[in-house]
Amino acid sequence: MNDRDQILSWIEAEKSNIIGFLQDFIRAKSPNPPGDTTESANVVTNLLDKYEVPYRIVAPQPTMPNILGTFEGINEGRHLVLNGHMDVFPVGHDADKEGWTTDPWGGEILDGKVYGRGSSDMKCGTSASIWTYIFLNRLKEKLKGKLTLTCVSDEETFGPWGARWLIDNEPEVLGDCCLNGEPSSPFTIRYGEKGLLWLTFTVKTPGAHGAYTHISPSATLIAAKLINELGGLENMVLDIPKDLLQAQKEAEPYFEKGMGLGASKIISKVTLNIGMIKGGLKTNMIPGECTFEADIRLPVGIESEVVMDQIYKILKNYPEVTMTEDMNNPPSHCDPNGEMLEILQDNVEQLRGYRPAQVVSMGGTDARLWRYKGIPAYVYGPFPTGMGSFDENVPIDDYLHLVKTHALSAYDYLSKS
Repeated sequence: MNDRDQILSWIEAEKSNIIGFLQDFIRAKSPNPPGDTTESANVVTNLLDKYEVPYRIVAPQPTMPNILGTFEGINEGRHLVLNGHMDVFPVGHDADKEGWTTDPWGGEILDGKVYGRGSSDMKCGTSASIWTYIFLNRLKEKLKGKLTLTCVSDEETFGPWGARWLIDNEPEVLGDCCLNGEPSSPFTIRYGEKGLLWLTFTVKTPGAHGAYTHISPSATLIAAKLINELGGLENMVLDIPKDLLQAQKEAEPYFEKGMGLGASKIISKVTLNIGMIKGGLKTNMIPGECTFEADIRLPVGIESEVVMDQIYKILKNYPEVTMTEDMNNPPSHCDPNGEMLEILQDNVEQLRGYRPAQVVSMGGTDARLWRYKGIPAYVYGPFPTGMGSFDENVPIDDYLHLVKTHALSAYDYLSKS
């Protein structure tokens, strides 16, 4: 039996443990906020202890521990990093009102699917990283280079105590390539993601009685006019490199399949969402203040300064408005035809008979942090079913497929060095 067949044999033999672990992982509540992942981290470390693989805890914030493990192969070679997060979206105080038909922390199996908060985002993908680390540790005498596991906290709030902290303080996590299991759909592999620009706009006027509109302009009406003008950002003509546009064009059918109808139309555009707006005190009062928060997504291949320059031009006509920048995560991408991406495609084709397309993500992941360091980072995970919503679930077949794909791909990358 060759090594690849051995890996698949181990996965088959451990199938009940692999499924049971995901259920236990889901039951270990880790909503963020507040972000306490100690219970989930204990589930992970108990498994790593059981299989006697090396790891250590790195916890700059005690309630948000990160699990970091590394082992080396028999010969020198490349360094692959596996990355996944343990924190999940919150559920709410009354799960029934949220639309759940199962206990969101139950890890129940219904119709061949594991249900619960974090099942798709991303305890399924993190579990695939953990089992990959366990199985490849058994083959370390045949591998070149080294493999690092990072199970992090705080991804849902952009990682100040998680992946960002590790990258800034633990050189061990950098590596030559990163593999991540965030939801992507089994039909797509993410090689990049749109940027995130969050801005808060505050409009201030004197305000007045609602009948005396001649005395003061309305802060809410000014905000409405400004929002309408900001909507024009979606029509910006952008200078995106041709190779990235071509890759996105070729992947259009897969965007639609994995991210919903219409996804291919906006992936290479700036998008605007006004997530929060607040203004006014009473119907018959002219509001003297209005605040709104904008979520602007930036396509790969452009810099945020291009969009910010346009926003500053718009604001010149609004002296009543001030703006603050709350978040600026630039777009990120690596080679859409990189080696790890092709390895993943080859393995999916062998396992399932189709070749997943290379795509750009609309949402954010920790993979961007490796790309910012010039390290290629690829994401292959399950469908995002119920992600951030209700009845979140992952089909068991997709979960086991993910474990197989990640384990075989990590093996191929480290054995071909």
